[in-house]
Amino acid sequence: MFERIVVIGIGRIGLCLALNLEKAGYGVLGIDKNAEHVRQIREKIFRTSEPGVEAALRAARSLQVAEDISQIPSFDPEVIFLAVDTPAAEKEGYDQRNLDAALAALFRLDSWRPRVELSLVCTTFPGFCDSKADTARKFGYALSYTPAFIAQGSILRDQKFPDQILIGQADTEAGEKLERIFRGLCANTPSVHRMKPLSAEIAKLATNCALTMKIAFANAVGDLAGSCGAEPEQILAAIGADTRIGSKFLQYGFGYGGPCLSRDNRALQLFAERHHYELLQAGATDTMNRKHLQFQVTKYLRACPEDEPIHFWFVTYKPDTEILEESQPLLLALELARSGRTIVIHESPAVVTGLRSQFGDLFVYQERCEDREKPFKPKNW
Repeated sequence: MFERIVVIGIGRIGLCLALNLEKAGYGVLGIDKNAEHVRQIREKIFRTSEPGVEAALRAARSLQVAEDISQIPSFDPEVIFLAVDTPAAEKEGYDQRNLDAALAALFRLDSWRPRVELSLVCTTFPGFCDSKADTARKFGYALSYTPAFIAQGSILRDQKFPDQILIGQADTEAGEKLERIFRGLCANTPSVHRMKPLSAEIAKLATNCALTMKIAFANAVGDLAGSCGAEPEQILAAIGADTRIGSKFLQYGFGYGGPCLSRDNRALQLFAERHHYELLQAGATDTMNRKHLQFQVTKYLRACPEDEPIHFWFVTYKPDTEILEESQPLLLALELARSGRTIVIHESPAVVTGLRSQFGDLFVYQERCEDREKPFKPKNW
């Protein structure tokens, strides 16, 4: 087992990775440039809505944190994971400036080992790893790619119980070391897929692209069924019972959104365009997602009396998170409010604060009801 691992970027994903590695028995140093964030983690007073993180932080006995990359050599790690933020960028797929800055800072450090495994956990545009590999090797790093397959609201669990481990290995030695680490972290026995970094970068995006297609297909079938008086849920249950298809991501409801699926689908489409290939599925899926939203708007306007408020029991991209990025429930609420309907949003104080700052009094806000069984659909949907 490797004794020392550094995680650079201890935000939502990076902190969970650091905590899971520490619990698995590795010595872990977490690095983040936000000094206040580091202080809260060090003093174990950090607060987050991500389930299990606060308890895991309190239970951590050997996790170290710092805000300065220059402290890495004295820690003498054998492996470094980079988990900095790479948000969506319209014309480039991802904004990789934070990643570039972190790599540049690493390359300025004095060498402490002849070889250090360096792996990117954050999502990158295909070709990024290859573009940095030679420079990394020059400074003693073997650059690999091990993207996270997680969902907000279950990050700790998803890292411990993944369906697969994807490794874009710098070479065979890197692949063997990284596979050993992730197998030591996992509480299950997922399949492991090792390949060159470019292939892994494409595989990560294509996986999420496939999920968006499944969600969009399910909603399209559901819209069709609802339009002709058939039963969406029963139809989709029957389709999902076929083992060649499966029931995951095949429910009728909101379109896809959030911080990962939408941007990865667009990024794969952009990558295909740059290689003069038309990836029809990605574009069609986005179109289906938009059409489903308009179908929902029309359905609500027809089903709900104009003088009755419409209640939303959450407007984040999925329940039990605070993330509003590309949220389909929020987009639906906005369309209905702008059509003149009274929209009552039941959400947590943190989400309400964010909504007020963006939309003022466009909505009516109430404390969120904890009864998750309460229906979202209007009574005459």
